[in-house]
Amino acid sequence: MLRWTVCLDGGPRRVNHAAVAVGHKVYSFGGYCSGEDYETLRQIDVHIFNTVSLRWTKLPPVRTGGREHAREVPYMRYGHTAVLVEDTIYIWGGRNDTEGACNVLYAFDVGSHRWWTPKVTGTVPGARDGHSACVLNKDMYIFGGYEQLADCFSNDIHKLDSIIMCWSLIKATGTPARWRDFHSATIIGSKMFVFGGRADRFGPFHSNNEIYCNKIKVFDTETNSWLNTPTNQLQPEGRRSHSAFAYNGELYIFGGYNARLDRHFNDLWKFNPEAFCWKKVEPKGKFPCPRRRQCCCIVGDRIILFGGTRYTHFLLFTLSFIIFITRFITLIMFITHHSSSHSSLFIIFIPLITLFIITLFTITLTIIFITLFIITLFIIFLTLFITLFKLELQTGESVDGLTFAAPSNL
Repeated sequence: MLRWTVCLDGGPRRVNHAAVAVGHKVYSFGGYCSGEDYETLRQIDVHIFNTVSLRWTKLPPVRTGGREHAREVPYMRYGHTAVLVEDTIYIWGGRNDTEGACNVLYAFDVGSHRWWTPKVTGTVPGARDGHSACVLNKDMYIFGGYEQLADCFSNDIHKLDSIIMCWSLIKATGTPARWRDFHSATIIGSKMFVFGGRADRFGPFHSNNEIYCNKIKVFDTETNSWLNTPTNQLQPEGRRSHSAFAYNGELYIFGGYNARLDRHFNDLWKFNPEAFCWKKVEPKGKFPCPRRRQCCCIVGDRIILFGGTRYTHFLLFTLSFIIFITRFITLIMFITHHSSSHSSLFIIFIPLITLFIITLFTITLTIIFITLFIITLFIIFLTLFITLFKLELQTGESVDGLTFAAPSNL
């Protein structure tokens, strides 16, 4: 029986990060967090979650000792992938606001926490983000993503042989999966199961006609072919930026977002590859809030879910109006809605009615203050005018350039 049990706070706030489980620990690399600087190049941060003690630790920055060694450490990024091959974690792809997308392969030793860039040969994939990466027999498979130079979605499959460090572009047969990004690809047996992602209705180029496919596409790594698959009666809504993982030979997906529906998800679905059918899973306990761009790792028989974001478009529109009135409230809302805490299963938010009342109250106070200020100025000016008038009636002298003549006695 599945059950949501633990909700932790206090860890790193991240979206579009990459994480991988190593033993009883989860290693999280990079990602995006509101309020942080992504224009200045800096080392990617590494957070480690101990699933036994339920504590987070952050690794200190690596001392590079020169520009050449600095290139061995990846810069901060988001939309990248991380996979584990034996005791090495490989980071590939992703983008940074300064450097754009990246196609350099980085390696991280989980024992020594040392970074290096392996020398690779072959057909290196173009720089991209929003792709998927999975491992089978020490081979890393990269699928899809959004290519920076081509400025389009991809549906290519690249394979990295981690033994000889050679990239190859797979010439797959069959009907390929559609060009897409922010999908999921999961290895079960010798097959790669692709689900979801964002695509364009008219082809690989982004024309703002987004579609979200909810059909499973299967790639056979033994025959290098896309398989024909049946259509399911029951299946989840199409989505992107969800999580996917394999457990006991079945595929699970959680969360995600569909822009056409303007909806975030927090549902959990299970796919049986043998029967080729979906089933919605209803765990006990309190569900995580709807979200996207989170990370999800399997450690033993537990699912470790953290990070992600959930936008509420109407509230964001309201905030863009309130920001000129009260910055403090705007800051609170931005943090809780733009980037949720890594381990918080529920996003805390201020109800819309509260924002409306605060806004109305602030505007009312502002109007009252301005009105009182104008009345005060008028009273002061009137008092001064009367005083000057009386003075001139008595002396006939000029005061401040205003001359009043006293009338002669009759």
